[in-house]
Amino acid sequence: MTSTNETVVIEFILIGLSDQPRAQVIFFWFLLMVYLVSLLGNGLIITLIIVDFQLHTPMYFFICVLSLIDFILINTALPEVLINCFIYRPTITFSRCLSQMYLGLLLVSTECVVLAVMAYDRFAAICKPLYYMQIMSWRLCICLMAVSVGFTSLTTLTNALLRPTNFCGQYVINHFVCELQSFLKLSCSDKQISEIFMQIVTFTIVIPPFGFIVMTYGKIGHAVLRIHSSQGRRKAFSTCSSHLAVATIFYGTIMIMYLMPQEKTISDKEKVISVVYGALTPMLNPLIYILRNKNVKGAFWKLVQRKILM
Repeated sequence: MTSTNETVVIEFILIGLSDQPRAQVIFFWFLLMVYLVSLLGNGLIITLIIVDFQLHTPMYFFICVLSLIDFILINTALPEVLINCFIYRPTITFSRCLSQMYLGLLLVSTECVVLAVMAYDRFAAICKPLYYMQIMSWRLCICLMAVSVGFTSLTTLTNALLRPTNFCGQYVINHFVCELQSFLKLSCSDKQISEIFMQIVTFTIVIPPFGFIVMTYGKIGHAVLRIHSSQGRRKAFSTCSSHLAVATIFYGTIMIMYLMPQEKTISDKEKVISVVYGALTPMLNPLIYILRNKNVKGAFWKLVQRKILM
């Protein structure tokens, strides 16, 4: 694991969710179900939005981007985690650990910003319906996505450059994936700068977008209450409920994980929270949008009928 004269770690041992074999088996079957549902659900949403021209609108463009992020996120570490469930003391190389950790960080950060952009899209659709297509032009949509990815890429790169380099031969990660907090806890070098920057980045990426979503939905709620017909209010609310449910689950777990006071060691509770935002959220997103969105369900049945008639 380390050389004789230096404390350079070349690979890590992952403890996993539990050291109990029975728990590992249950964990495997649970994650396998989550992985398959997420893979099929997000893949289906991406396919439906691409092939159905009626879904070529800004709202579904952002949903497609969200599903693409979740599709990549679920494939970043989960297949390896499933394999490791049956390996005693599974290892991961240092370079693979870094790529897994920072790619996951980039995707989660981008999803934070994208969810805020989607809230603005719903605000424009409900509060400014006559000017919706002028406000949410395709040029603006693409620019918003480019800025989102550019900003989160910059913060992730800076985080990577400030990472600790000395681990004093410590190579056992108390987690089932390479997660930033568990990675930092192994360092014996001065990691104060890394931890402070991580807190600043987390606060910057989570709190302003979340506050923006809360403020935006306050204005949306006020606009919906001014709609006279109950059918109009129901329709307006239905276009927002899916996004609101996804944002609540995602931001709630992120805040618990990264903004609460940290313990010296990674606890089992923190591992469970990692499962929620890293695996369950990518699975729930497509289920929420498929089950609660009539247009997506309509596109699905049109695609099924087309395949039957072929």
